[in-house]
Amino acid sequence: MSHHIPISDVLVAINDPRQQGKIRHDLVETLVVAICGVLAGADTFIEIELWAEQRLDWFRRILKLPHGIPSHDTFGRLFSLIDPEEFEQAFRCWVAAILPALSPQVVALDGKTSRRSGKKNTAPLHLVSAFAADSGLILGQRATSQKSNEKTAIPELLATLALEGCTVTIDAMGTQPDIAQAILDRGAHYLLAIKGNQPKLAEAIDDFADTFLDGDPARVPHAHFEHVEKDHGRLEVRRCHVFDQLQCLPQPERWPGLRTFVMLESERTVGNQTSLERRYYISSLAPDAERIAHAIRAHWGVENRVLWCMDVIFGDDQMRIRTGHAAHNMAVLKQLTLNLIRLDPVKRKGGIKARRLIAATSDDYRAELLGLR
Repeated sequence: MSHHIPISDVLVAINDPRQQGKIRHDLVETLVVAICGVLAGADTFIEIELWAEQRLDWFRRILKLPHGIPSHDTFGRLFSLIDPEEFEQAFRCWVAAILPALSPQVVALDGKTSRRSGKKNTAPLHLVSAFAADSGLILGQRATSQKSNEKTAIPELLATLALEGCTVTIDAMGTQPDIAQAILDRGAHYLLAIKGNQPKLAEAIDDFADTFLDGDPARVPHAHFEHVEKDHGRLEVRRCHVFDQLQCLPQPERWPGLRTFVMLESERTVGNQTSLERRYYISSLAPDAERIAHAIRAHWGVENRVLWCMDVIFGDDQMRIRTGHAAHNMAVLKQLTLNLIRLDPVKRKGGIKARRLIAATSDDYRAELLGLR
């Protein structure tokens, strides 16, 4: 996957929100410095400024910077003023250019709260993000002021993505008939988790699954796929059962395009301890158990890989940026950076943190990731 789009070309689309005539630092140049800083491991505007000061000679090779490196106050002011809608739009255009065709892949939606980004008495920033599950790339995100607004943020985010032929997976928060419809409207399939948010539906599938497991499974027509994973003394068997007996569900007609419901059993054995967990889903997909099992695993992969990265690597929960749009824009910037690192064609040991260490010290590596050769 090549991504020779210089990052500066993406940033040109963003309007400069500052009062003209007072501007010492060019918008695109300032953003390039900030992206490099975050790439190199900086998590705050002060850290970006300190690191960039040390690299001024290198920056002058790719940028003009007539007034040197902007101060952390300049970064802070600019990030609080930039319109996050425009920043996200530029981000999505860039992703669309490097991932021309998503299809037919799994796109996972997930919500996450930056716990410390709120001022006193204001809600923290809550982001709903969409990920291309196979590559872990972030396709776009939408911010809401509180978690309860995810129901509106999800359709807004879906409307910005090209999802033709994809399967969209969402954790239980997005299991709503109108969200199912919004996914179908984009030419995609849905696979939605069922938990306590849809208690009647969860109970009906639970009863059905009990009866199915107690009886003779061969008597109930269904599709079945099993996946076994062994590593380091841990054995995990995942059995995916897919049913299309929709008449056994309460009000199946509430769910547009509903074709199947799914029971996924995970049996984990570590030493002599075995635990069994069941999860339920509803879907517009045909009863193809292997395809559905793959989509569920892809969604978990995103939860484990990407959201964990946002927390641990970007100190996302340490964000105390409180002014204007700064926290939202910084979150977009960090996701952009995570994508840049994931797109590195060279498989390196040590994961994301190691790559940030290399990016901090190697001018060549940094230039290569940014398409700034």
